[in-house]
Amino acid sequence: MNTCRIQLSRLAGALLTLGIALGSSSALAADKTGALERYQQERAACMSGQSNQDRATCLTEAVNAYNEAKRGGLDDGLVQYRLNEQKRCERLPDVDRRDCVARMQGQGTTSGSVSAGGIYRELVTREIGAPTAAEPDSPAQGAPAK
Repeated sequence: MNTCRIQLSRLAGALLTLGIALGSSSALAADKTGALERYQQERAACMSGQSNQDRATCLTEAVNAYNEAKRGGLDDGLVQYRLNEQKRCERLPDVDRRDCVARMQGQGTTSGSVSAGGIYRELVTREIGAPTAAEPDSPAQGAPAK
């Protein structure tokens, strides 16, 4: 009876290992496909002159990024990007921080570029305050004089 349990445990372990291996290989294949697509996009940007680098440097960087992605050593930087968004706004007072975070997340309008010297982000927030009590008419406002 114990022998049967041990064999079943080994079989389950082997199947689990096989499943993990197959899952990993399909994930690696998907990563390589994504890396190739990214490389092709980056290369197209280099060839069209849309990057902020000379063509030779741009192509070298695209190849290096592709090779690093194939090795699994390249991430998309999204986590660090989101942290940087928050850091830009953290020293502002609470009232301003909310709008700053909204601008960093793409709300409002954006103009400019890094190559032009900076990115300008603008978000217009309209706030409607509580109505104030109306002041009584005064003679200067056209009230009849007695």
